[in-house]
Amino acid sequence: MEIVTFLLEPLQYGFLTRALAVTLAAAVVAAVLSCWLILMGWSLMGDAVSHAVLPGVALAYILGIPFSIGAFVFGAGAVALIGIVRSTTKLKADTVIGVVFTALFATGLAIVSATPSQIDLMHILFGNVLGVSAGDVWQVLLLGLLTLAILLFKRRDLTLLAFDRTHAHVIGLNTRLLSALLLGLLALTVVVGLQAVGIILVVAMLITPGATAFLLSRSFDRMLVIAVVLTVTASLAGVYASYYLDISTGAAVVLCQAIVFAVVYLFARPDGVIWQARRRRTAARTRTGHTRAGRNRTGAAAVGPAPAQAGSGTAPSASDPPLPASGPSVRGDA
Repeated sequence: MEIVTFLLEPLQYGFLTRALAVTLAAAVVAAVLSCWLILMGWSLMGDAVSHAVLPGVALAYILGIPFSIGAFVFGAGAVALIGIVRSTTKLKADTVIGVVFTALFATGLAIVSATPSQIDLMHILFGNVLGVSAGDVWQVLLLGLLTLAILLFKRRDLTLLAFDRTHAHVIGLNTRLLSALLLGLLALTVVVGLQAVGIILVVAMLITPGATAFLLSRSFDRMLVIAVVLTVTASLAGVYASYYLDISTGAAVVLCQAIVFAVVYLFARPDGVIWQARRRRTAARTRTGHTRAGRNRTGAAAVGPAPAQAGSGTAPSASDPPLPASGPSVRGDA
């Protein structure tokens, strides 16, 4: 009965029920997308887009329009700007990403500082999931379902793009269009996650689930399932922990995801750190045993049977080689 009370007590509050719905929706979408981001090496891109939407969110609050519109516009604009600068310079991708997202993030901070009475910077940076309205819930659910539907519909093409871009181009897929689609879905996912954990922590939801699932599976389909299951479990634990421990909901969710990653990193078979250490110790013991056995055999062979002493009266055995005949040698006869 205590367990039932523990589970049902937070759900008596409408704001916490809405927070749970938004968090789970954002977690599922981010977990699915994170699998492609990890395989394609786009983790830094997720960080860039999540920070680049700050000016869009700030302007949306000032203009009184849904913040998701401003966030998506600036997120997509950041992706386009990164692509333009990268294609027109010799700079590497990580350099361009660093320049663009820091510039846009600073622009957002400047806008927020110019209108401090209208915008709560903490809510933008770290989320305000406990303050979402019913309309916000429906907005997050619709955007999440749209993003998830597109990802699953284009799953095969996006997976081929992640594993072998050259082969995807050879068989006729438009790799540039698929990349642009994935980046657009990244911007939508960031918009979905903003309500739950804010701009700063949404990058954790875009990286940690996929990284954790990657350590547990070498099949992409299983990777998707594992990422969703683990992130839903961590999100539920985070929401309940925030209620009973009276801590930030977004921070609690991200911390639970990080704890799951740490457990998998340490204890997952066969690639967890603990199991790797055990295998190394076992292999070292096996090599030591083989070395000692080899040394013993080598020592025994080097010692050999003791030679017969002259005058000892011991007759040579039948297996001993014949002794040379006495008398002059062949060279002496000649």
